[in-house]
Amino acid sequence: MNFRSWISVVTGLGIALATAGAPVQAQTAKPVAVRAAYIPVVTWLPAWVAKEKGFFAKHGLDVTLSVAQNLSVLPGTVGRQFEFVPSTAPDLLKAVASGLDVVATSGEVFETEDNASTYVMVGKDSGIKSAQDLKGKLIATPTIGGVIHVATLYWLKKNGVDPASVRAVEVPFPNMADQLKAKRVDAVEALEPFVGALKAQGNVALTAPLLSAGKEVIFPFWISSGEWARANKSTVTAWKASLDDAIAFIKQNPDEARSILAHYTKLPEAVVKATPFPTYRTAITAKDIEVWGSVLREVGQLATTVDSQKLVVQ
Repeated sequence: MNFRSWISVVTGLGIALATAGAPVQAQTAKPVAVRAAYIPVVTWLPAWVAKEKGFFAKHGLDVTLSVAQNLSVLPGTVGRQFEFVPSTAPDLLKAVASGLDVVATSGEVFETEDNASTYVMVGKDSGIKSAQDLKGKLIATPTIGGVIHVATLYWLKKNGVDPASVRAVEVPFPNMADQLKAKRVDAVEALEPFVGALKAQGNVALTAPLLSAGKEVIFPFWISSGEWARANKSTVTAWKASLDDAIAFIKQNPDEARSILAHYTKLPEAVVKATPFPTYRTAITAKDIEVWGSVLREVGQLATTVDSQKLVVQ
């Protein structure tokens, strides 16, 4: 073998060894399959935008979105049916107190003083003007054990009314206006866009109950199985990053975001246009959760001590 041939062999061998030992950059990593549930209301718009505009795919996720109707039962589905589901602090805390290993993995909506989305509404001729006037009254709530009703009970207690003096009945948001008009209930706990429709009919907002817990409080957010989240932090990071991209898109392209909102909620165009966007934010801390732990203890719905520091994986 002459010198030139020897050099060619050595060079070829070196290239082969270097290629074998290095990652193949041309190959694209397979997207991570993720299953998520959502409730068909404006709260979950960032997830829909992330799906429709390709932000999940951009961050390496192959997301399947499935509609659900009852938020309170979803903690028990993570780790089996879904990787991410909607929840609230009371539902999360109660689930953990009952022995489930579930954690918050991303924020979604915060209720703020300058952008409230939930109100206790009463008829304009009801004579109800304060918390004291609700003693012995019947309130329609989407979920008796849910965050909105917990907040209403806390608001009542802060204003000197025994929460036990008020009765509650579960009524879906779309049916609340009819129930209030027919005087089958004395007040309703309504969420946008239903608040806007109720106000248009002359009904009156008595309070924004969530704000009784603070000037800015976590409302719904995303949770996952604790075991899964701790083992898949890169996927949790990608999920949050996708939602952050979607939130930025919503701010810059509100009209296109509303088209996506209409697609997922099936609401009439006029309602979609009138629906205000809530305050979207993915950051969430143990302190955000603990605020609601204090509220639950005040209204007698959380007897077990829960360490909020262990309830957030981001």
